[in-house]
Amino acid sequence: IRRISPAVHCRLRPLEDRLATDRKHGSSGRVARTAERAADSKAFERAARMGYVASGVLHALIGFIALQIAGGGGGDADSSGAVAALADQPGGIFLIWACFLGCLALSLFQATRVFLDTGEDRKEVWKKRATDAGSAVVYGAIGISFGVFALGGSSDSEQSHVTWTARILSQPAGQVLVGLTGAVIAGIGVYFIYKGATRKFRKDLGPIPARTWQRTATATGVAGFVAKGISLLILGGLVVAAAVTADPEKSTGLDGALRTLHEAPLGWLALGAVGVGLVLYGLYMALIRARFGKL
Repeated sequence: IRRISPAVHCRLRPLEDRLATDRKHGSSGRVARTAERAADSKAFERAARMGYVASGVLHALIGFIALQIAGGGGGDADSSGAVAALADQPGGIFLIWACFLGCLALSLFQATRVFLDTGEDRKEVWKKRATDAGSAVVYGAIGISFGVFALGGSSDSEQSHVTWTARILSQPAGQVLVGLTGAVIAGIGVYFIYKGATRKFRKDLGPIPARTWQRTATATGVAGFVAKGISLLILGGLVVAAAVTADPEKSTGLDGALRTLHEAPLGWLALGAVGVGLVLYGLYMALIRARFGKL
């Protein structure tokens, strides 16, 4: 019997380790290894970063529409209104397709991370998995907003919110479920405000070489996160109000939340400030997170 040389044995060792892992973990091991290969792809990573650009474009457009409303103009300051405004621009359909594909890539990338999160602290591992899964859902939803228009359709975010709220309210314990949803949205808004005010968003970024970029990241991040947090806080409050009154018409989505802010004393000024903040959040996502963000 011929003996296997040490050099050949060294080359076979990684294969033996992978086979042992597959026998131990079964299909989950193969899924994790496939996800790892996908996540290590530079082309996949570059495509995924386009999802951050798409999110930035969407938020910047919503911010501009909010500024129009603050100045007495019209428009729908939500995802469907923003994408519809983009579709009306020359060459807008090409940008919509690019944003759709970028969001799809980022959603898939975040989904692969669910299978790669490891560590000795099981609580932290499941926390990371929940965060990655949540990000996959969020960017998938943003991608759908672009995808509907890319395929020639249209949507109404406000009407969708009202319809879904009405369906849930009609179910047993529907008011409780809607109320909890509103509380979660408001809680996320508070977290965004905290993340912006304390500059915790810097943890999402890798090294930023130039001082100019560092200052841009800080300025756009602080204002952007606080502005988005305020809009989510009001949005959550409207959902809670819909639950308390059992009136789905009160759950009017982001556009309704911003218009509610506009109706307050000095609302034009507050809405203008939030609009500027949303534009800055869009710049943060498109210029900073897309380029320097950790993946």
